[in-house]
Amino acid sequence: MTVFRIGEAAELLGVSADTVRRWIDGGRLPALRDEYGHRLIDGATLAGFVQAQAGEPAGRAEESSARNRLRGIVTAVVKDTVMAQVDIQAGPFRLVSLMSREAVDALGLEVGSVAVAVIKSTTVVVEKPATTAGGRARTSA
Repeated sequence: MTVFRIGEAAELLGVSADTVRRWIDGGRLPALRDEYGHRLIDGATLAGFVQAQAGEPAGRAEESSARNRLRGIVTAVVKDTVMAQVDIQAGPFRLVSLMSREAVDALGLEVGSVAVAVIKSTTVVVEKPATTAGGRARTSA
């Protein structure tokens, strides 16, 4: 069983450790205590919590088979005569999209505007790091 300390869970979720503590104290996120009294969160429990929190974004104008939607702020727009590059910061994630200049202009994308990156891919590479957030996640039998 993989377990995470509060700080590790916070880093994975992109929130503060205080937020994770409030969720635990409020009963929204179950936690265990180790032999030293430190609160630990079971990895499977954390995954279920995150999945329940994600849900579907509100206000979707149309149906789509794409399920991966990351809302963020446009941090850069580089346009040439035909193509454009748009950078979006969605929480801790930087997303870069290449699209036509016409699409950027039609969407009114500019630095500081809000955008949603919709990701649909037939190839997704998944890696497992040697250690997880902070390098301290533990696996117990």
